[in-house]
Amino acid sequence: MSDERESNPTEIQPEELNPGTTTEITVADGNGESLEEFEIPGALPVLPLKNTVLFPFLVSPLLVNTPRSQALIDHVLLTPDRLLVMAAVKKSVEGSPGPDDVFSIGTVHRIVKMLKFPDDSYRLLVQGVARVTIEEYVEEPEFLRARIAPLPDVGNREAVETTALMRNVVQQFVSLVSESARLSDELQIVASNIEDPSNLADLVASNLDIDVAHKQAVLEQTDLHERLKLVLAEVSRAREALQVETEIREKVQTDMGKTQREYMLRQQYDAIRRELGEAEDEGAEIERLRERIEAVGMSEEAYKQSVREVDRLAQTPPAAAEHSVIRTYLEWMTELPWSESSEDQLDVNAARAILDEDHYDLEKVKDRIVEYIAVLSLKRDLKGPILCFAGPPGTGKTSLGRSIARAMGREFVRISLGGVRDEAEIRGHRRTYVGAMPGRIVQGMRRAATRNPVFLLDEIDKVGTDFRGDPSSALLEVLDPEQNTTFSDHYLEVPFDLSQVLFIATANIMDPVPAALRDRMEVIELPGYTEEEKLEIAKRFLLPRQRIANGLDDRGFELPDDSIKTLIRSYTREAGVRNLEREIGSVARKIARRVAESDETGPFSVGSDQVQEMLGPIRFEPELAERAGTAGVAVGLAWTPAGGDILFIESTRMPGKGKLNLTGSLGDVMRESVEAARSWLRSHAADYAIEGELFEKSDIHLHVPSGAVPKDGPSAGVAMVTSFASLLTDRPPPPDVAMTGEITLRGKILPVGGIKEKLLAAKRAGVHRVVLPDRNEKDVAEIPEELLKGLELVFVGTIDEALAHTLAPVSV
Repeated sequence: MSDERESNPTEIQPEELNPGTTTEITVADGNGESLEEFEIPGALPVLPLKNTVLFPFLVSPLLVNTPRSQALIDHVLLTPDRLLVMAAVKKSVEGSPGPDDVFSIGTVHRIVKMLKFPDDSYRLLVQGVARVTIEEYVEEPEFLRARIAPLPDVGNREAVETTALMRNVVQQFVSLVSESARLSDELQIVASNIEDPSNLADLVASNLDIDVAHKQAVLEQTDLHERLKLVLAEVSRAREALQVETEIREKVQTDMGKTQREYMLRQQYDAIRRELGEAEDEGAEIERLRERIEAVGMSEEAYKQSVREVDRLAQTPPAAAEHSVIRTYLEWMTELPWSESSEDQLDVNAARAILDEDHYDLEKVKDRIVEYIAVLSLKRDLKGPILCFAGPPGTGKTSLGRSIARAMGREFVRISLGGVRDEAEIRGHRRTYVGAMPGRIVQGMRRAATRNPVFLLDEIDKVGTDFRGDPSSALLEVLDPEQNTTFSDHYLEVPFDLSQVLFIATANIMDPVPAALRDRMEVIELPGYTEEEKLEIAKRFLLPRQRIANGLDDRGFELPDDSIKTLIRSYTREAGVRNLEREIGSVARKIARRVAESDETGPFSVGSDQVQEMLGPIRFEPELAERAGTAGVAVGLAWTPAGGDILFIESTRMPGKGKLNLTGSLGDVMRESVEAARSWLRSHAADYAIEGELFEKSDIHLHVPSGAVPKDGPSAGVAMVTSFASLLTDRPPPPDVAMTGEITLRGKILPVGGIKEKLLAAKRAGVHRVVLPDRNEKDVAEIPEELLKGLELVFVGTIDEALAHTLAPVSV
């Protein structure tokens, strides 16, 4: 038995460094910061390296086990600085390499630590100091010794091209490290923190799996720019080789026959079951399921069903297909929140503060949620309301649901109903089908893990219907408080209580939603935002979010109010703020690019004139001014799914036989409004000094621009009468007047919808006076006063009253 002391290595520590005699060298870290200084002698021992190349700056382990090399190390350890030259051998040779077998360029290294093992081998830890060229070998009987000269780097370390090359090298090398199992993940951090191009190239080259010749080429290259290009090429080649290896390995694995894989897995499975004891293992699993059934607090019907199924499972052989079906069913049953509820946050003031923090305005929605929380605090068994937020895209409907969940302290679940056409998506599939699963409602409840989450049904107006059933009909039970206490999913086959769930649906328009489904929901309209509201939303939410998203949160990136208003007026035309945030993000990216290219530190304040330079020409020009003051052109107001818009009604006449031409993609209802307008004006021609022959001897052409966009509805009736009257009386409408309202042949003006959206459109277009049906006056009462600021509202009940405000006065 050997002595334990003899089996341990002997550690030899270097003494303190002393100054040398010839060339002064600074040993530096990866960023070029000086650690210590000493001088390299003009002649040093040369240690040939087989199958490897060592680089400056790096600390490397080394094994020395030949007598000649050990004699060299013993000699070096006696010198003050413990320096030696290490150079790669050109090709494999028998015996000790001679001067002709060694490359003429190598690296000066310093011995940091040396361990001597019982097998007489040396383990060294050496640090690279500098590149040198071997000028001439000196006679030395025991080992090689040569005169050397320093080989300094050439090139500008601060050049832009060098910096760009460094970034590419770091990016490629970090990707290689993440993809390769051979390289340590710590190399990603080391490479990313190196600022010296020479040290970066040496580090990357030393860790690449390339042959000695390619590494030696990197070592010999003194031009920093060329060395980085060499390393970049080698890293790219290494990544390509690694990707090819991965593809080959995956292809080989995929090509294994399915039968062979199943056979191997079954053999392993059978062996494991024999080792563990099949009956014991199966019995433990069934016992675990029984315990879960007892613990989750199921309803009586669900409990009986689960007990029946677990009894069946105990009698079913594990190899039977029915075994996995029953087990999956029981796992679903035991993972549903039959009795788990989250504790509601019932502080009304705190809830209101959270809602105000997350969203600006939307007072109706906030008041409704606060009312629900207030009633819930008084009546804890209150059933959840069924709310539906209807409004244009980008008005915050989906994010509002998440905010409500946070305000109430509940879990939040969202499912998208857009494009859903299969009724089984809602109710699930029966277990007789292969791969059957519960519907999305039950899946969402399992994700929530509580029986009282906030459940968002997104895009309920985009549910489709086909031969697989009508999902809207399936939603009738889900969204009816009188029925959803016993919601039945085809997969579960037992009732599940949804009465504690706060369901929130979202829709852009309510027309596609079936009447029965619409009747079950409390619809809250979310109209478009005014310019002032968009400005506040951008300042409070959009701009801070884009600062963080583009890495400018600490760079002082600001958009003054004038710049945001320029984005709102000239680069977006929407009821919501989604495109506005997109444009703010575009400006932020331009600033981020400036920071990356010029290292500017900020702060950055983008004026309205700079916005056009960054985003290009203005996209939306106000059309009102260019068409104002023209006879036959009236400005109507329209409602669209994206909010309100202005609508130009243009008419002209030419000699003819009383024909009426209509263009502009007009729907049937809109065409009937044109006919009604023409008939009324013809019957009252004398009241407006219009010659009756004009209708018989003239053809009139009415056109609504944006011909590619389909248009329909009766609300442009007043604008059509105005257009005809203006054309035939040569009295152009005032340029700042817009109008809306349905007309009858008796000359009455009937109320229309979308008043707030239409007034928003009028204000955006620079209109100052709006003619509205008098029966819409009640709708104006709900509109905030700031929206009406700058607008004169004229309420009329007849066409005569309307024309008194929409036509220019008669010139005397």
